[in-house]
Amino acid sequence: MKAGESIRVAVLGAGAVGCFFGGMLARAGHPVTLIGRRVHVDAFRKTGLRFEGLKFDERIPVAASTEADAVRGARLVLFCVKSTDTEQAAAQIAPHLDADAIVVNLQNGVDNTERIQAKVSQPVIPAVVYVATEMAGPGHLKHHGRGDLVIGSLNGASSSELNETIKNWFEAAGVPTVISDNVAGELWAKLVVNCAYNALSAIAQLPYGKLIAGAGVRDVMRDVVEETLAVAKAGGVRMAPDMLARVYKIAEAMPTQYSSTAQDLARGKPTEIDHLNGFVVRKGEAAGVPTPANRALQALVKLLEAKARAPKDA
Repeated sequence: MKAGESIRVAVLGAGAVGCFFGGMLARAGHPVTLIGRRVHVDAFRKTGLRFEGLKFDERIPVAASTEADAVRGARLVLFCVKSTDTEQAAAQIAPHLDADAIVVNLQNGVDNTERIQAKVSQPVIPAVVYVATEMAGPGHLKHHGRGDLVIGSLNGASSSELNETIKNWFEAAGVPTVISDNVAGELWAKLVVNCAYNALSAIAQLPYGKLIAGAGVRDVMRDVVEETLAVAKAGGVRMAPDMLARVYKIAEAMPTQYSSTAQDLARGKPTEIDHLNGFVVRKGEAAGVPTPANRALQALVKLLEAKARAPKDA
């Protein structure tokens, strides 16, 4: 199939990230099915996806479902569920994927692609997502900044062609996309950013621009970054030397963005903290690398999670 041809797309876990990339592909003319929660699916079916972008505000026609079997017939499947639901979601779609389907994993975390691949026989390509978005209401996506991808490269001539085809699909839809031969390093780089921002934004319920201006916040971020880089190094992961500077610049690029962890806490939903700072803690323990800053942030977010779920009269 040529990159310029229309393809069927399914988005599993149509929250803010899934709706952004699915919405961009739908705007480019691809038939897209958004698979998500009933509150959003009902809105998608009635009035389409409201995509409030930086340069446009449109209602985009999409198909929608609450069921995993809606991936049937899709050539491209964007896997966007929370890390805590990875194995279950992968097992649910496995019987319904077409033989030539391609799964692109847009989740946070560094080990989810392997967890998906263990459940499905189709190729699963890791992607690193840089986009600031939120669901501002039922079926309503609000875009705050960026919107680009780094995808992993597969070995072999046919795989290289597949990578280029996927890149072209996204870029033709207005999504800048880079193919990396060190996607593990890219995934860890994103993990460093998530560990530095997500918990702090959640605890303070502040967007990145205001957060980083807080007294001592840059120092805490530095500690988190140094710990996470030490764990990555112990695992043999190649990382860029300027990660701390990159982390600080995120607040400039996305000053109004609340982390996904902050959004989850505000809505009383479980967070991915165990797959972010908690993942670093577990890997650090296995490698003998101390991670006190990451451990503290994980513990604080877990306390807030428990508080949010507790009965109001408890």
